[in-house]
Amino acid sequence: MVDVVIVGGGPVGLYLAALLLQDGVAVRVLDQRVHRESHSRAIGIHPPALAALDRVDVASTMIGAGVQIRGGIAVSGGKTVGSMSFASVSERFPFVLSLPQFTTEDLLEQRVHELDSAALVRGARVMEIADDGGLVTVHAEATKAGGADVRITSRLVVAADGSRSRMRGLLGIQATSRSYPDHYVMGDYADSGVNLHEAVLYLEGEGIVESFPLPGGLRRWVVRIPRPAPFLDAVKLARVVHQRTGIRPDPATNSMLSSFSPRSTVACRSVAGRAVLIGDAAHELSPIGGQGMNLGWLDAAELAPIICASLAGKPVGQRLRAYSTRRRKAALVARWQAEVNMTLGRPLAPPFLALRNAAVSAVSGMPPVNRLVARRFTMQ
Repeated sequence: MVDVVIVGGGPVGLYLAALLLQDGVAVRVLDQRVHRESHSRAIGIHPPALAALDRVDVASTMIGAGVQIRGGIAVSGGKTVGSMSFASVSERFPFVLSLPQFTTEDLLEQRVHELDSAALVRGARVMEIADDGGLVTVHAEATKAGGADVRITSRLVVAADGSRSRMRGLLGIQATSRSYPDHYVMGDYADSGVNLHEAVLYLEGEGIVESFPLPGGLRRWVVRIPRPAPFLDAVKLARVVHQRTGIRPDPATNSMLSSFSPRSTVACRSVAGRAVLIGDAAHELSPIGGQGMNLGWLDAAELAPIICASLAGKPVGQRLRAYSTRRRKAALVARWQAEVNMTLGRPLAPPFLALRNAAVSAVSGMPPVNRLVARRFTMQ
């Protein structure tokens, strides 16, 4: 028997495990993956999340491994129409950290291993959960050849198993979803050396192109396309980037390709008996803006002391209800921000494109408004 079972060994589940292990809580993390995914996936870590990650002594290592994006510019037709600095968003972390998710997960897993080498159990897919009101029993089947099924009894269960959460279904929690008329292709290429520490938004009539620096001399390009990509091609993506921006990434240097159609899903509740949903299991957000992973870390940071109080025998019902209300509100605000970002990047005819660029320029030229937008962008 352990104190807490965490279902899902991604960045959110691993972070919560590290927080609890530091406080002496006995934890098991069940992850159905045998190996960590090698794609860069989520890359943006915002200042509030860096402050949360610092609580488990990984923030400084992450900062050393990543690229500090200290501002961004908006470009249209080859001309800069606006700029934004992150200098005022945080005294400790005046930047958004660009770091591939596989590195983020690796550093969090190392921290969990330092605290308890047996805490993470890979190759275990949860199939059943039974809550008798006092204890929770989780049954997981092996996902690798020669693996053994796992049955663990715990005092609490946390579901951090992502946007397609099996746990959400097992717990009978309903969720509401939205889809959007937006589709994107993204790829990582060698950086050309321009705007090395800046994010660049190319606000073009055919649709937005976003560009972010990555560690190792790479740069991510994200392109809005009119319909879902039937297949991925590094040459075609580089060609579209060149057509819209004038910059030609070298297809031979491509190290990652992916496509996505954004959606959002918010669970109707995050607590069911002795189980709690966090991260994408509770609120999946559009990847635009990179808010989902960060929001999950903030969920975990707020939930961990409530779990510790519950394990100590203290009444936490009121705190848990307040937690659920606050985190749902935070998710809805983040969803609104993602929707604004997507709207900003949709195709526009020339007259409307000029109006949008003028509005971006006007906001950029008003320091108080510019600082407010920077804070919103960095999840302050």
